Amino acid sequence: MTVVVQISDPHFGTEQPSVVDALIALCAELNPDVLVLSGDITQRARAREFAAASAFVRRLQIPAVLAIAGNHDIPLFDLVSRLFRPYAGFHKAFGAEREPSFENADCVILSVKTTRRYRHVDGEISSEQRERIAQRLSRADAQKVRVVVLHQPIAVPRSSEQKNVVHGHESAIESWAKAGADIILAGHIHLPFVLPLHEESPKLSRHLWAINAGTAVSSRVRYDAGNSVNVLRFAASPAATFGVEHWGYDISTGTFRCRAEMSLPYGLKRT
Repeated sequence: MTVVVQISDPHFGTEQPSVVDALIALCAELNPDVLVLSGDITQRARAREFAAASAFVRRLQIPAVLAIAGNHDIPLFDLVSRLFRPYAGFHKAFGAEREPSFENADCVILSVKTTRRYRHVDGEISSEQRERIAQRLSRADAQKVRVVVLHQPIAVPRSSEQKNVVHGHESAIESWAKAGADIILAGHIHLPFVLPLHEESPKLSRHLWAINAGTAVSSRVRYDAGNSVNVLRFAASPAATFGVEHWGYDISTGTFRCRAEMSLPYGLKRT
């Protein structure tokens, strides 16, 4: 069994110390194998914010870390840095790899850098990224859970959020599903949800789940969603299911509590 914790949009610079401590305690309890840090790690891509985020990740003591940059992790007001070294702070904190990957006996996790220095908020999947990820998915063991990580969501549950969907999403969904993707993780809009993309498109012959995370520790919470993280549990087996848990921060107890737990199918759809 491989345990993955997805932490998104912590926006260090706006973090709440009590929520940070509670999340560290949760990770110590869960003992995850992999941390997926799906963007907007900082609020304004400042050095002190990246330093705080890096220190937080070290405190979690999770063996494998996959971090990708969000739109907030590119300088906004420093135009010179934005144009010529947009990822300098990210690289210093999390290394040179912008699209890290992970693979073990249970899963394959691939990440895609959807941020662009010429876009302030919107994300984009290029044709090169789409094809490269499709090739890697198609080469992976079909019994393993195959996961793609973005910052901006591939789909949203509300029409009012459609403006936040990553550019190139339609082609990516079709291509990655055909290549064997099971899950697309994202964040960005601070709203946790699970969407069955295979129910929306008759073209998809296999299950494909869009799983979004809320904001982990930031004070920038939505009115309809507090601080939260996702926990995923993978075990390659003929049963072909994986576990998803939504853990939300409970202000009354100062702890993260499991709010929802699901067992979802992956692989080809049954007819």
